[in-house]
Amino acid sequence: MSNVVKQLIPLLDRVLIKRAEAITKTAGGIVIPEKAQSKVLHGEVVAVGTGSRKDNGDFIPILVKVGDRVLLPEYGGTKVSLENDEKEYHLFRESDILAKIEN
Repeated sequence: MSNVVKQLIPLLDRVLIKRAEAITKTAGGIVIPEKAQSKVLHGEVVAVGTGSRKDNGDFIPILVKVGDRVLLPEYGGTKVSLENDEKEYHLFRESDILAKIEN
């Protein structure tokens, strides 16, 4: 994880995710046009918040942790651009994440 990502700490029940790279070439070397590429619906958790709060002020811990691979919805999340880092990150609420992907 880069130092730039370490500077961004999600609040409450938010999770910072690095989307997986889209497949741009076939195994035979044919370049796939951008319009024909399928949308990437999974990524890796790079930072998590502390969790949401109950009415009495206690925290509800987040179920995903840094390094987990997760399944994402087709739409949603907030795109985040970080200085000195050209990778694409998205900020999601934990409740927006569809599933954890086990290896």
